[in-house]
Amino acid sequence: MKTRKTTMKTMKTSIPFLSIIALLFMTSCTDDDAVTIINEEELITTVELELTNSADATNVVLFKSVDIDGEGPDDPVITITGTVNANSTYLGAVRFLNESIAPSEDITEEVIEESNEHEVFYTSSITDLTITKTDVDVNGNPLGVLTNFQTGAIGTGTLILVLRHEPIKPNDNTLIGAGGETDAEVSFTFEVE
Repeated sequence: MKTRKTTMKTMKTSIPFLSIIALLFMTSCTDDDAVTIINEEELITTVELELTNSADATNVVLFKSVDIDGEGPDDPVITITGTVNANSTYLGAVRFLNESIAPSEDITEEVIEESNEHEVFYTSSITDLTITKTDVDVNGNPLGVLTNFQTGAIGTGTLILVLRHEPIKPNDNTLIGAGGETDAEVSFTFEVE
C-alpha cells in the first residue's frame, strides 16, 4: 500500500508539471509560423507617363518621377521631355517600376494582372484638359493604365497621378469615392503650349 501512495503522490505532482510543459509547447507554436504573405506590397520607385499625339506620332511627351529611396528623406527627381500641344489628343500609357533592384521590375504587369484590385486616377488643375481612361479591369470597370488626354487652350497647371490598391469598384472616379490604399502618387507640372 505504501508503494501505491507514493506512486499516486508522484502522479499528482507530475500532472501539473506535464500540464505546464504542454502549455509551453502549445504557446511556442503559434499561428504566426503558418502565416504566408500572399500579396506583399511592391516597391514603386518610378512612375512614367508617356503621351503620344494621335495626329503626330513624333510628338511624344514623357513625364517621369524617380524616388529611389521611396518614403525616405530625398525628394523625387521629376523630368519632363517633350511639349504638350494645345487642342490635341494624346494617347497615354503609364508605367510603374521598381528601379531599386537590377534588373528593374515592371510593376505595371502586376497592376494589369490584378486589374480588379487596382485603378489609376488622374486629377488636374487645368480646366481645359479632359482625361479619359480607355482600358478596363476584368469586370469591365475603368483601370487607367491607358488613357486619352484631350487638351484645349494654352495653360499651365498640375497633374496628379495616383495608383490605388483595392478601390471600391465601380466608383465616381474620385479618390474619396474610390477609397482603397495609395500604392503610388506623383505630381507633375503640366504645361500646354
